Amino acid sequence: MEGLESILAKHPFFAGFAAEHGQLVAACARNHRYEVGEYLFREGGPANEFFLIRHGQVALEIGAPGTAPIVFATLDQGDLVGASWLVPPYRWLYDARAVTLTRAIGIDAACLRAKCEADHHLGYEMMKRFLPALVQRLHATQLQILDVYGKR
Repeated sequence: MEGLESILAKHPFFAGFAAEHGQLVAACARNHRYEVGEYLFREGGPANEFFLIRHGQVALEIGAPGTAPIVFATLDQGDLVGASWLVPPYRWLYDARAVTLTRAIGIDAACLRAKCEADHHLGYEMMKRFLPALVQRLHATQLQILDVYGKR
């Protein structure tokens, strides 16, 4: 059976990550399985983890009172889910729902924040990886909004 350290090392988010940093992150990791329709997290809940999708699809949704949730992104194998663990007050700003059977690795936020605080090189490596992912997600959301609302 393959260990979490090895699985993390193969994930695109951790490509080229130093082995010693991989060991630190793996110590904060655990496997998750989500059935179709099950939520990884809900808006307003504590952002205690972030997720790396190993298999499946996850819809990111925002809700408005009296309307069905709006899917603003659909994520696949290799994608990162959740960045609210980085910014106080560490609360989710949207919902994440499994669209298909989804397997993911969850990284405990408090554990990883403590390790990043103790090892600033690790913290810098994590930020170098998260920032491009967040910018890419913002751009994809922008394009989706233009597609939905730009047609008149």
